Amino acid sequence: MSASIFKSPVAASGYVGLAASPSKIFPAKDSIGWTKNTVSNGSRTCCMKSWNPINNKKFETLSYLPPLSDDSIAKEIDYMLKKGWIPCLEFDVVGYVRRENSRMPGYYDGRYWTLWKLPMFGCTDSSLVLNEIQECKKTYPNAYIRCVAFDNQNQGQCMAFIIHKPIIAATPSA
Repeated sequence: MSASIFKSPVAASGYVGLAASPSKIFPAKDSIGWTKNTVSNGSRTCCMKSWNPINNKKFETLSYLPPLSDDSIAKEIDYMLKKGWIPCLEFDVVGYVRRENSRMPGYYDGRYWTLWKLPMFGCTDSSLVLNEIQECKKTYPNAYIRCVAFDNQNQGQCMAFIIHKPIIAATPSA
């Protein structure tokens, strides 16, 4: 190996060779660059309140966002289908894990939700899943509904997100 490899500049800002240029990485605290780079949520991002923690249970993936539109649900389902995963719908009246029937260690109620029909094996279009979602909402309007993706190669659940939250959430009997 030649020594000239280590003398050439590395393609990263603030670095020349293997030595860092601290003035470019850590600007002086009194400089304008320091104040511009300390607090930011991105140059093109707007601040958005994402989740209200008061009387609001946090669920799986995407639960911190406002309710998903049919278009955004369709995009998530298209992602599942592109990955070769099998979409499935589940519902539950309470919607979260709780201890209702036993205080035994490791026992929790609500760990498994009720399956809405069978998993959609062979599904190739997100509109088929959206039709099933609408049918499930009509049948169980006061239930939490989530979409789950199963990977039949790895034999496991890959993805899950809440599709529908009831307006009046049920509370478990304590």
